[in-house]
Amino acid sequence: MNEALLRSLTPSVLGILVRRGADFAAAEDAVQDALVEALRVWPAAPSPSSEFRSSREDPIRDPKGWLVTVAWRKFLDATRADAARRRREDLVDEEPPPGPAPAVDDTLQLYFLCAHPSLTPSSAVALTLRAVGGLTTRQIAHAYLVPEATMAQRISRAKRTVSGVRFDQPGDVATVLRVLYLVFNEGYSGEVDLAAEAIRLTRQLAAAIDHPEVAGLLALMLLHHARRATRTAPDGSLVPLAEQDRGRWDTEAIAEGVEILQGALARDRLGEYQAQAAIAALHADAPTAEETDWVQIVEWYDELARLTDSPVVRLNRAVAVGEADGPRAGLAALASLNDTLPRHTAVAAYLHERDGDLTTAARLYAEAAHKAPNLAERDYLTRQAARLNARLSR
Repeated sequence: MNEALLRSLTPSVLGILVRRGADFAAAEDAVQDALVEALRVWPAAPSPSSEFRSSREDPIRDPKGWLVTVAWRKFLDATRADAARRRREDLVDEEPPPGPAPAVDDTLQLYFLCAHPSLTPSSAVALTLRAVGGLTTRQIAHAYLVPEATMAQRISRAKRTVSGVRFDQPGDVATVLRVLYLVFNEGYSGEVDLAAEAIRLTRQLAAAIDHPEVAGLLALMLLHHARRATRTAPDGSLVPLAEQDRGRWDTEAIAEGVEILQGALARDRLGEYQAQAAIAALHADAPTAEETDWVQIVEWYDELARLTDSPVVRLNRAVAVGEADGPRAGLAALASLNDTLPRHTAVAAYLHERDGDLTTAARLYAEAAHKAPNLAERDYLTRQAARLNARLSR
């Protein structure tokens, strides 16, 4: 039983049902039911020479066709008792005969629909993982550490919200990319590796649309994911970039990310994900932390700030300036930013330490620890404060 194959077929099967006249919410439920049926039936599926009446009925020969047939029947079974019975009976009469599944690929339209502007970010993420990713509600709930009933309600509300949206309505690629990046940044929890799932979905999107920012996001994900194994120590504590074992970075993922990025940049349509990927590539290219090309990284942060006007980008730029031009230059860049920005205090602590002001740095590390968004960061910052205080007490 190839679960990855099932999930890869989910968007195209769902698109076929919608084009046949099923509303999105009912079609998505039917496809999920068909996936459950496939998990039950396929491991014991007979050989191609058995009693299956056609390739459309044989999941081994034609898995997509089998899913389309079963999902369509599930949809019809679920809607026969609906108040619009007359219309449903018309749909029964319109059931296509067995045969190869249509070649049309509606994957891109599903991405647009699941990332519709009317949805909240959390709803768009959940609906994308379910309708495009083929994950079950239980898997999504476990990944986001919420009760299954809560996630089911979130997905149901999202489906109702987009139920009136025309399936062929043009969508916004930038919104889809933001949703996929949200998924990627969740990393790993439960039984689902959301970072790997986001890479899979972004590859799928890249196959459906030729867009440099889609390629840029895919490159960015690959370059970040290449360092994943070195980001934490065996005890779960954070390992900063400068201290990571670069010999354990995934060189194949880095090479692929760099190649994809180069192809995107050659299009001369720079976007924020390409700029972020360029920064990640420069980090990946440095044999040691000391050999990092910080001057070029500052230049890319300048481009990124121009594209996004984001204070978080300017905060990261201050760190890069501190490395390229010295800590005082970094502190000067930091001074123009609002000190309520997330991680502002941690950056200030790092730059003051680089500048030799250990007393101020120790105090700021302790302050930053209290503001840390998660336990791993808090522990790391607490250790930095303790390290400097130990030096000061000697």
